[in-house]
Amino acid sequence: MLILRQMEEKDLPQVAAIEASVFSQPWSEQGFCDALMQKDCLYLVAAEEEKILGYCGLYQSFEEADITNVAVMETERGKGVARAMLTELLEQGKMRGIAHFTLEVRVSNAGAIHLYEGLGFASAGVRKNFYDCPKEDAMIMWRHEALDGIPTVRSRSDCL
Repeated sequence: MLILRQMEEKDLPQVAAIEASVFSQPWSEQGFCDALMQKDCLYLVAAEEEKILGYCGLYQSFEEADITNVAVMETERGKGVARAMLTELLEQGKMRGIAHFTLEVRVSNAGAIHLYEGLGFASAGVRKNFYDCPKEDAMIMWRHEALDGIPTVRSRSDCL
């Protein structure tokens, strides 16, 4: 059974291992530890018993949040883990007063872009050469919450 909960220090070795397997320039275990210590950060894990299947997190600045990490073990992809984590992250973010969520994603990552669009994110532009190893552009995506909690899509100029 999938459990979604806040990331804890005991999760960091597994989280760092997933991070290293997914990203060409991974965060370190210490980087995640430092993030957990900040009050403006929120990190969640998806777990089955003691096994971490994925994680995601955000940094909050007033009513905005930057979703910094989303990763799922390769063997667990396509099972709804990322969608479940992000849905919970967005809900908890809204409870913290966040009305605007942003993230960057490699322009070639069609699966992630599709997931984010399904969660109400819309493209707001491209950051040229944002990623290294390999060098690639990043699509900037935003999700804006309406007063009733339903995501709204705004024009590109509203997002910049």
